[in-house]
Formats: sequence, C-alpha cells, structure tokens
Amino acid sequence: MNFSSWPALLVADVEGNGTNPPDLVEVAALPVRDGRPDTSTAGAWLIKPLRPVTPFAVGIHGLTNERLADKPGWEEIADEVHGLLGTSWICAHNAHVDYKVLAAHLPTWRPAGVLDTLRLAKATYTGLPKYSLDALIEHVQPDLSAAPAQRHRATFDAYATAQLLIAMAAHYDTWDQLVVAAVPPGLPGAPEPEKDPTLW
Repeated sequence: MNFSSWPALLVADVEGNGTNPPDLVEVAALPVRDGRPDTSTAGAWLIKPLRPVTPFAVGIHGLTNERLADKPGWEEIADEVHGLLGTSWICAHNAHVDYKVLAAHLPTWRPAGVLDTLRLAKATYTGLPKYSLDALIEHVQPDLSAAPAQRHRATFDAYATAQLLIAMAAHYDTWDQLVVAAVPPGLPGAPEPEKDPTLW
C-alpha cells in the first residue's frame, strides 16, 4: 500500500451522554499522514452536554457531569470541529454510529467518504469470533504506547482505530481496493454499483 496516494483522512471518534439521540461529550479527530497517526495536528474536545450524562455512559467513558461542567457547549466549538474535518475522508469503528451522530450535530458537513474499520476487519480477518475494537486490538496487537487517555475515551479509541486501519491497509494494494472493502453501502464514498450493460 502506497500511503502517499491516500487522500486527506481523519480517524474520528465520539462519546455521548447516554441519551437517545445523544448529546456529544467528547470528539476526537486524528489525521493519518504517510501511514502514521499525526497527533501533532489532531483535534480533541470535551463538551458540556445539554442534558446530564447518564450513569450508564459515565460507567463506560468516565466523563462525569462534574468533569464537564466548565467545558464549552457544542455550539461554541461546532465551527472548530467542522473546520478540522473539512471535506476530508473520515474513518471510524462501526462508522455508521459516529457518522450519524456527527452529521446530526454538523448539518452542513459532508466528508468525501467514510471508512469503517469494522467492515474492513470482516473483509481482512475472516473468521474471527468477534470484531469489536477490543477484539481487534487483541488480534492485531498494534502499538498503543503513545495513545492518549484510556479505552472508551474518544482520543484513545481514535488512536487505536488509526493503528488498526494502518495495519489492515497493508493487506490491500491500492486505495481503491481499500475503499471497496471498507466503505459501507449508503455512506459517502461508497463505490457505485456497476451498471448492467445494455444493448444500446
């Protein structure tokens, strides 16, 4: 895989407050450049949600209402998040979820495409019993020594997902092959189905 041929891409991860639909409490966007996560230009935001964080959500990511009390609201940082994402490709694990939540919070944002490491893992590592982020970390054993925070925080999960993407990309010769394997139908960047040939 020639990483220099990749378009601009950021690995995104979001954490919510546990309501449905969720308010965002953390967003991370980590560029991948030349086959490496570029933490020097990454974006990470903690956000005070409109509605309180549920105990269930606190149990997952550890972000309490007290911790978020002095953080900006979404409307204060939305333009900054949108500016970093721009029209780049994004990648996420189980990307439908992160893309849906981000798109709901950024109505005018549309990425060039959306890679899903869950879909990519099923194509790359056939036969695994599970394809959760934890299962893939255990299977691939990426170097997470430089990952910020801890598992279930957006910054850590984005870093781990980036390392998994880079490891799996080595199984593909070209960006186009990666796109075919990794972009779910119906999301931006999905390959067009081939048209049936006609007689005229």
